Amino acid sequence: MESRTKKIPRSDTVKKYADTIETLSVRVRRWITEQDETPDADGIRERVEDEFFKAEVPPEMDVRDVRIIIDSIYDRVSSKYGILSRLLEDGSINEIMVNGPQTIFVEQNRELVRVDDAFISDTELEEVIRMFASDVHREINEANPIVDARLPSGFRVNGVLKTVALNGPILTIRKFREKEISMEELVETGSLSGQCADDLSALVRSGYNIFISGGTSSGKTTFLNALTAYIGSDERVIIIEDSAELMITHLDNKVQMECRAANSIGKGEVTMERLIRTSLRMRPDRIIVGEVRGKEVVDMIQAMNTGHDGSMSTGHGNSIKGMLNRLETMYLMDAQASVDSVRNQIANAIDIFVHLKRDANGRRGVEEVAELVSYDGENYSINYLYKADSNRILQPTGNGLIDRERLIRAGYRAVLRGRDVHD
Repeated sequence: MESRTKKIPRSDTVKKYADTIETLSVRVRRWITEQDETPDADGIRERVEDEFFKAEVPPEMDVRDVRIIIDSIYDRVSSKYGILSRLLEDGSINEIMVNGPQTIFVEQNRELVRVDDAFISDTELEEVIRMFASDVHREINEANPIVDARLPSGFRVNGVLKTVALNGPILTIRKFREKEISMEELVETGSLSGQCADDLSALVRSGYNIFISGGTSSGKTTFLNALTAYIGSDERVIIIEDSAELMITHLDNKVQMECRAANSIGKGEVTMERLIRTSLRMRPDRIIVGEVRGKEVVDMIQAMNTGHDGSMSTGHGNSIKGMLNRLETMYLMDAQASVDSVRNQIANAIDIFVHLKRDANGRRGVEEVAELVSYDGENYSINYLYKADSNRILQPTGNGLIDRERLIRAGYRAVLRGRDVHD
């Protein structure tokens, strides 16, 4: 055997001995299915070792290669999710990103880290993607090469087959905490200031319509979940999401609905816009809409304009102004209306914008909080209440809230008064 002084990357060994790993994995799986009772972990590992040492292996194989191969086979046969099982079970990992069989990244403790492991082939990775799809009774095949679903565990899975992904099958898994993150925890981690949290809590309780914007993985859903904690327990709330992610535990009078994709023959689809329209007939006090991405924004804006004060939603944008432009574009995708009419409806519907940002170090935080005052026929009037400084520390601008009626009516006369506001 060769020198043991250098460290051999696990992924290199898996790639080099892929055929051996695949052959022995098939043998061990066959043995497991032949047993009257499912063997325990020690029994499976013992069988893996027996199969390995019975097989023909190159005499020059390094001892580290031996251990890696045995571990790789065990990972594949001991769980239906194969080599991803230990990543799924690791509580410090928030997201798993598989960019083809040879490249696996995770977000761990707010950092992107490459995992030293690999799938043995496109086929193995696609089988894992199909396993996730089957868990939620979805189909993924050449005719339907993309799956986007929420697992029973609450994890959100997106899989793309190699027919449309040039570097091989793609799998992305976003994990969610079993317990929701509170606004207090967000303050402790520096996502926003205590003063801003107090002001936002007063705005939620007072019934202002709030829209949360931000880029991918900026924490929009987490922040929305934290804000919902300030909704009164006596209110009836309708929650609508593409894939259910929100964990609103303190409300008894709530309805939670999730979109549904069409089946293999194109039937049974339930869209977000249909659910929003249905929610209006459920006597809601507030409507919470998960991330809006398309024409459902029309129904969301109209719902906010029909007396459901305190409604909330999120969207993908790079700033508050950028989010306003995206809302206009999404609205016009499905509405025969003038731009001025659309902007007036948006200005009348949304009261408060909260914009989140994720920096290069993985830190998520509030970048801007602003009041959408009006649309004057040319421009939106935006009143910035908080802005992050050059060190990304959120600071009050000193501006007071202009539309104060609901704050005063709810008993928050002193909140967001600003320097020149006198009630």
